[in-house]
Amino acid sequence: MTTERPFGRALCAMITPFTATGALDLDRAGELAARLVSEGCDGLVLNGTTGESPTTTDEEKAALIRAVRESVGPGSAVLSGVGTADTRHTVALARQAEEAGADGLLVVTPYYSRPPQAAVETHFLRVADATGLPVMLYDIPGRTGTRIEPETMLRLAEHPRIVAVKDCAYDLLGSAKVIARTSLAYYSGCEELNLPLYAVGGAGYVSTVANVVPRRMRAVLDAFDAGETAEAARLHALTLPLTELMMASGLPGTVTAKALLDGGGFVREPLQPADRETVDGLRAAYEELVRS
Repeated sequence: MTTERPFGRALCAMITPFTATGALDLDRAGELAARLVSEGCDGLVLNGTTGESPTTTDEEKAALIRAVRESVGPGSAVLSGVGTADTRHTVALARQAEEAGADGLLVVTPYYSRPPQAAVETHFLRVADATGLPVMLYDIPGRTGTRIEPETMLRLAEHPRIVAVKDCAYDLLGSAKVIARTSLAYYSGCEELNLPLYAVGGAGYVSTVANVVPRRMRAVLDAFDAGETAEAARLHALTLPLTELMMASGLPGTVTAKALLDGGGFVREPLQPADRETVDGLRAAYEELVRS
């Protein structure tokens, strides 16, 4: 078990800003990245689920990395999602991300084809061998249809560049077992589990909600690290109403995060912007949290 945090503790799964015509808005991306870092994010994860990676081109993904890297400078971790259902394409995106200036790679389990565990393991090893960058595995079976089983995690942890996990498996027992037996840094990808996972040895979180309340999300970890566990639990509880509306209301976190940020909430189809009633509810929960 390790307490190392290769990318810091508080990471934001950053949205990808678009203009009203659907073009990539690199100026707004740079501005948002700088604000998130100034408000407590140790690092940013680009081109992931929240970043609408299924509907951005390879060229746009690289341009986003370069723009954010320039905006935040060398002091903050910049990771890029490179996972696809195709190992060759994933390897190509990994090499592109390294060339564009990323500090690490987020690699999701291959989706749709539902490969067996031996094939999942081989996929991750191919990607980890393709560059010199550290790798964060992304375990989200609810989206991919395939779990990275704990026994597979234990084997993958032996690779020197596979250093972290973004954990959306909703299996605290399995995660705690891997944390106890490896040096993998576990980052919660489900905001309601940020504190529970941290308490059993997790490294921190990769949060969509942090797009809108980065200080509030980080404050939970700060309190826990200060030994103020009751205060950490209180602060964590305060975030739950907004987390529930943003992440468990039937809309993707991309849509709800963009609804709360300046810029019109522009998303790429098949996603659609939140309606007025949803925006009003989100805004009320956000204002309640920032007042608390």
